[in-house]
Amino acid sequence: MGVDLSRRLVSDELWKLTAPLLPRFASRPQGGGTAPADERAAFGAVVYVLTSGCAWRYLPKSFGVSPATAHRRFTRWTKAGLWRRLHRAVLDELGARGALDWSSAIVDAASVRAKLGGSLTGANPVDRGKKGSKLHVLSEAQGLPLSVAVSGANLHDSRAFKPLILGIPAVRSRRGPRRRRPAKVRADKAYYSAEHLRWLRDRRLVPRIARPGVESGERLGRHRWKIERSIAWLFGYHRLTVRYERKGSHFLAFLGLAAALTCYKKLAKLTT
Repeated sequence: MGVDLSRRLVSDELWKLTAPLLPRFASRPQGGGTAPADERAAFGAVVYVLTSGCAWRYLPKSFGVSPATAHRRFTRWTKAGLWRRLHRAVLDELGARGALDWSSAIVDAASVRAKLGGSLTGANPVDRGKKGSKLHVLSEAQGLPLSVAVSGANLHDSRAFKPLILGIPAVRSRRGPRRRRPAKVRADKAYYSAEHLRWLRDRRLVPRIARPGVESGERLGRHRWKIERSIAWLFGYHRLTVRYERKGSHFLAFLGLAAALTCYKKLAKLTT
């Protein structure tokens, strides 16, 4: 059952993208250290934890790897930057097929409760001041996530605006050089400022940010549902709906993997 579950969570095509990105296991001449494990089973276990939202200790034994081993692999891969590189690899495949819509990028954020506190948390002003984290997402025009970030729930949305745009990776194109710049950037009133408008124009990006007290949210609403759908896709991975990781880097790792898998679903549809 575990092998079937692992294969269902991690298809052959997804594993072909992932396997070359994994850090290689190096045995120590003096012995000891971490024993080698079935990397695909461990990766499937991480995907299972992300998807189901279960605690590591409840990982089914039939996966063939212990919860401790799966968690060690997750920690090691997080330190190696696997999730960001996997996300970029999937985006490269989509870009090479012309499946990314660069006509605009859309920015938004959502907050979740942090049960255990930890780094990258803060008092959530919309949740009675309880500890929480904020997920920041930038998608292309169809809602596929291009860049993600995590902060404390008390950080204003606008503070993540520039890092999200600068975090867009250089993605392969069907023709010509790699691309990382959308034509327009859409956001709601929370992101409006003269500095942001000037910063975007200096980078030849057309701002489409609602102005407080001047424009209603209706014009953005024609596009806002796409980023809201993108965030809903990410929250479909239950480990993101409530934060249980004390380390902010681990929660960001799960968010990065969820973004990669969300984009991969689009890629899988194109290849079937």
